[in-house]
Amino acid sequence: MEENISDLVKKGNQLIIDGDFEKALSYFEQAIIIQPNNPDILNKKGVALRGLGRYDEALECFNKSLQLDPRDLDSS
Repeated sequence: MEENISDLVKKGNQLIIDGDFEKALSYFEQAIIIQPNNPDILNKKGVALRGLGRYDEALECFNKSLQLDPRDLDSS
C-alpha cells in the first residue's frame, strides 16, 4: 500500500512540474483517501489547489498539514 501512495505522489509531483494542476490534484486526492492524515500529501494537495487558483481550499490544506505536523518544513 505504501508503494501505491509513493507512486501517486510521484505522479502528482510530476504533473505539478508540468503545470497540470487538475490531474495532479486527482492523484493527491487518491493518496489522501489512503492516508487522510498525511501532512506531506495534504501540503501537495494545497500546492495543486493553489495552482488552480482555489486559494481558500489550498489554505485549508496547508493549515491542516501544519496542525498535523507543526514542524513540517515543506508546508507552504
